[in-house]
Amino acid sequence: MNFVFIVQGEGRGHMTQAIALSKMLRKNNHTLSKIIIGTSPSRSIPEYFIRKIGAPVIQLESPNFVKDKKQKSINLSLTLFQTLWKSNTYRKNIKILSHIIADENPDVIINFYDFLAGFYNFWYRPKSKFICIAHQYLISHPQFTFPKGKIMDRMILKLANHITRLNADKVLALSFQYFKESMTKNIIVTPPLLRDEVLELNIKTEDYLLIYIVNAGYGEEIESFHRKNPNIPLICFWDNDKKPSKYVICENLIFHQLNDQLFSEKMAACKGFVTTAGFESVCEAMYLGKATLMIPVKGHYEQACNAIDAAKAGAGITGSSFDLTPLFDYFPQHKNIKNRFQPWVAKGENIFIQHLT
Repeated sequence: MNFVFIVQGEGRGHMTQAIALSKMLRKNNHTLSKIIIGTSPSRSIPEYFIRKIGAPVIQLESPNFVKDKKQKSINLSLTLFQTLWKSNTYRKNIKILSHIIADENPDVIINFYDFLAGFYNFWYRPKSKFICIAHQYLISHPQFTFPKGKIMDRMILKLANHITRLNADKVLALSFQYFKESMTKNIIVTPPLLRDEVLELNIKTEDYLLIYIVNAGYGEEIESFHRKNPNIPLICFWDNDKKPSKYVICENLIFHQLNDQLFSEKMAACKGFVTTAGFESVCEAMYLGKATLMIPVKGHYEQACNAIDAAKAGAGITGSSFDLTPLFDYFPQHKNIKNRFQPWVAKGENIFIQHLT
C-alpha cells in the first residue's frame, strides 16, 4: 500500500512518531511516497527529520501556537488572531495539499495532528483512507483525567481534536498505558510510537539531569536554578536559533540545539529527566526507566493533560516552574515502570499494521 503523511511541525513529538511509523511500514513492505509537514515562522524543521523520514518532504505553513514575548507561555488570543490573519495563506496551502494528494494517489493518508489536513479531508473528501494518530485523541476516553477547571481550554482542545480528524475513517489514540476499549467505534487506543534508536539504547545512570524545552524563554529559569545550585550538572536541549549548536555556560550547564541521536544518548544515561510535558519525550523516559519532572508550558492545556496522564501512568511528578528540587525529593519514591511499559510498546507494531492496512 502507498501512504502519505501529513505532520504537524510544532515541537518534536509528531515528527518522531512519523519517523517511527515510516520504518514500521517499510518493514512490512509498504511505501511512503510523500511527507507534508505543517510549519510556522517561529519553528524550523530539524535536519534529522528530513534525513530520517525517507521520503520527499514538502513544507506548508499551517496554523500553530503563538508564544508570548518572553518565549514561554502560549497566547491563545494571538494564536486565534494569527490564524484568522493568515486564513488566505492556509486556504491556498489546502489547495496545494489537494494537488499533492491527487498526484500521489495514496491508499492511506496519515494525519499526525495537522489542522490543514483536517480541513482538506472535510472539503475535498479524497478516495484515500484518512487515519489520524495523536495522543490528544485519548481525551475522548471516559477514564481520562482532566486538569481541574479550565473548561474553556478543554473545549478548545476538543475543538482542535475535532478539526484535525474531520471526516476521518479511523483515529488512533496513543497512550502511556493500556485502556479498555470503551470509546467511540472509530477511535482505538494504541501504544506510543517510539523510534528504533530509543529501543536499542544502552541504559545506565550518570549524575546529570537532562532537560528538554521547546520554548527558549525557559532557559532563563534554568540558569536561575543553576546559579543557586551550581554543583548539579544540567544538560539541556532547546529550539533556539540565536545560540550555537552547543552553548556552554559552564561545565555544569550546557545547552544543545535539537539533535535526536545526542538527545537519545543523554536520555539513556541521565539521572532524571525534566520536560515541558510533551508526550513523546516522556514516553522515551518511561521506556528507559527515568524519573521525570513535567512542567507544562503556561497556557498549553494539552501539556497540562499530558502531565496528569503521565503521572497517573507512573512516569513521575508534575511541577509549575523550573525549580528542580522536587525531583530530587521524588527520586527515592520513584518506581521504575519500564518492565510494564516496554511490553506495552512492543505490542505496537502488530496493532498499527492491523489498523492501518
